[in-house]
Amino acid sequence: MLGNPSAFRSVPELMIRMIRPNLRGLLPLLALLALPLLACSKTYIPNTDVEDTSDNRKVVLFCEEYRHAVEDKNIGKLLTLASPRYHEDGGNTRGEDDIDYDGLKQYLAGVFMKTTGIRYEIKYRKVTFKEDKHILIDYTYAASYRLPGVKQEEWRHTVADNRLEIIPDGDTFKILMGM
Repeated sequence: MLGNPSAFRSVPELMIRMIRPNLRGLLPLLALLALPLLACSKTYIPNTDVEDTSDNRKVVLFCEEYRHAVEDKNIGKLLTLASPRYHEDGGNTRGEDDIDYDGLKQYLAGVFMKTTGIRYEIKYRKVTFKEDKHILIDYTYAASYRLPGVKQEEWRHTVADNRLEIIPDGDTFKILMGM
């Protein structure tokens, strides 16, 4: 059989002695198989689903400027972040709800200025660089804000997906749509 059975104290010890030589040869093989997995692993910008590259970081930092300007109700900053070619189609084919740069100014000076206590959180999900130099930023936002109303000021909460479209502008970017 396997030699002197009294040389082994128990069946598990016998099994360990049988398996141990096979494990020694298997460990280097497992390490080699794991190397490609480690080489392919990506790092992400903290608190995002966006790969950590210098270009992506620059885009996310720009979007954070936008987010802070919304929370601060800084209309001047929001307008400097927007491109003069800004155009929002409202996500449909009807033209009456489209907003261009001048419409954005009117919206910010009107409805937007009436809000108070704005809290605007963004979870960045994807940054896509297109061949035409446009950059798409897909994100989910959670907005909380107060609007004056019949019941004094009432809080509103919105969670939704959105997309900003930006273009390079010197060392920074301009928002074409999505504000």
